[in-house]
Parts: sequence; C-alpha cells; structure tokens
Amino acid sequence: MAVTGVLQTTKALVRILSCQLTRHVNCSRKMSDANKIKLGTDEKQERLIWIDLEMTGLDVETDEIIEIACLVSTGSLDVVVEGPNIVIHQPKEVMDRMEEWCIQHHGQSGLTKAVLESKISTSDAEQKVLSFLQQHTVAGKAPLAGNSVFMDKAFLQKYMPSLVNHMHYRIVDVSTVKELCRSWYPDEFQKGPQKDCNHRALDDIRESIKELQYYRQAIFKSTAS
Repeated sequence: MAVTGVLQTTKALVRILSCQLTRHVNCSRKMSDANKIKLGTDEKQERLIWIDLEMTGLDVETDEIIEIACLVSTGSLDVVVEGPNIVIHQPKEVMDRMEEWCIQHHGQSGLTKAVLESKISTSDAEQKVLSFLQQHTVAGKAPLAGNSVFMDKAFLQKYMPSLVNHMHYRIVDVSTVKELCRSWYPDEFQKGPQKDCNHRALDDIRESIKELQYYRQAIFKSTAS
C-alpha cells in the first residue's frame, strides 16, 4: 500500500507540473504574440507616406488630378512597399484647358493619352490609395512626404480628403531641405543627384527619396558612433 501511495502521489505531482508548464508555455506565447503586434505597430508609426500627383495645372480651384502614386518608407528612408500608381480619367475638354507646359510635358510622357483612355475616377483612385495606406500605416501617425508636397496636399484636401485625414498633420518637404542646402552648403548642393524630370508620379517619388537620402548623408550630422 505504501508503494501504491507513493506512485499515486508521484502521478499527481506530475499532472500538476504538467498543467503548470502548459500554462507557462501558453502565457509565453501570448506575450510573444503581443510583443510582435506592438513591434509591428511601433514600426508603422515611424513611417512616411510619399505621394506625388500630376495635375492639369497648379490652380487647385480649377485644375484636376490626373495621376497619383504612393509609396511608404521608414523614417530612415528605406522603402517598405510601393503602392498604387494610378492614372485618373479626365474628359478631353479638361485636358484641352491645360497650360502649354502641361500640354507639352504630359504629352511627351504619354500621360495625356493614358488619362483619356483611363476608366478610373478620382473617387476610385482615392479609395484604392486609402486602402493601401490603412494596410501599411497607422491612422494619424505618418506624415506626408514629397517634393513641394504642400501643393500635392492642397489638391488632396480638395479631391481626396480621406487620404489627408489618414495622415499626420505635419509634412516632410524635400524642397525645403533642398533650398537650405543650396544656401548653407553650396558645395554639397552642387554634388546632389540630378533629376530625370520624367514628370510621372512614381518616378518623381523615387527621385525625391534618393534626393533626401543624399542630403541626409551629406549635410545632416551622422548618428553613427
């Protein structure tokens, strides 16, 4: 009977230890999953939303958006993901009202033809880009970035307000850094990357990131030890 009692006690202890171990493992997994979620959220909060628009002109009251491209990067300017690059339909009478500069450059790039052939409306494009941003950024946390991006934001505010509502209120304008570099560091400015000037939205974003990467390396204090 003594041996039987010892065996029963041992089995009971094993069951208790097994239950405790299982609870510990499950708790560790939950904590790990929570940390992963937190890490993912933290990473998204540090991102930049790069948007470039091509328009029929620069008058936000009368001109229209004809192309939008979007890209998300880290705060360190590493590309996370390239997003939608959408040509938006506008009728011929709208395109015929463009100024000479737009007629020439949008014609040469093929954008005018693509706009007339496109079946995508401004609201359709807005929803596609918003869906992309909701997937890759945290609402209200990621600033808008680009070159002379205040102008893009003005058009977004009028024609695609849901995108502006998703962004942080601040902007990262590469053209500001460019002008400061021109004034303060003229030698470094002369060595900056040259633009291809294709005047297509996604190409412009890539050039803007490349330009800001150069300024970061050339004129901003390094944090490396």
